Amino acid sequence: MERSCRDARLPAGSAPDRGPSRQASAVWAATGSAYLPCRASSALAAEPITRIYSSTALRAQQTAMHLATLPDLDIKAIPELAEVGIGRHEGTSDPAIRTQTAQVLHVWIVEQDLGQRIADGETGHQVVARMTAALQTIVSTHPGETVAVAGHVASLTVALGQLYALGHHVRGTPLPHARPFLIERDGDTWHCPAWPSAVGLT
Repeated sequence: MERSCRDARLPAGSAPDRGPSRQASAVWAATGSAYLPCRASSALAAEPITRIYSSTALRAQQTAMHLATLPDLDIKAIPELAEVGIGRHEGTSDPAIRTQTAQVLHVWIVEQDLGQRIADGETGHQVVARMTAALQTIVSTHPGETVAVAGHVASLTVALGQLYALGHHVRGTPLPHARPFLIERDGDTWHCPAWPSAVGLT
């Protein structure tokens, strides 16, 4: 099952690509996984990927390495693609914190209240700002090219949900691990052909 995504203009105040090329750039995004990276590699085997970006997290870099279809394909880790920061609770396995995190994500995505945060962690505004800036920088660096990005479920869901004004449409359909999906930018307009769902995956 996949959900259609809307086209989106760049947020107010964001600078569109003014480079020499106005060709569309394609970004294949996937969430990092230490267990399913081969799925992503197989899905993108025929894509003309010129560079791969990942967050600095180990699981994202493992997925990125499996996306490298050519031996000399460059992989660049950038901290802006990190998962949502939860401050002093980073690395916790406390069920109460996990529940609170899910509640805050619900508020961000469905109620569109990006001012909430977990403890002293990031607000939704901060997550959306850094993720959007990272994606804009990536496509502006590669006009007319195809690149891959290995990121994380929550930060990608929140950022792309805002960029495409998806709101409640993505609630209940979190991004499945290591399943690539396409986002594009043509001029100052972003496109997301379909939102992937975990339904039917094994």
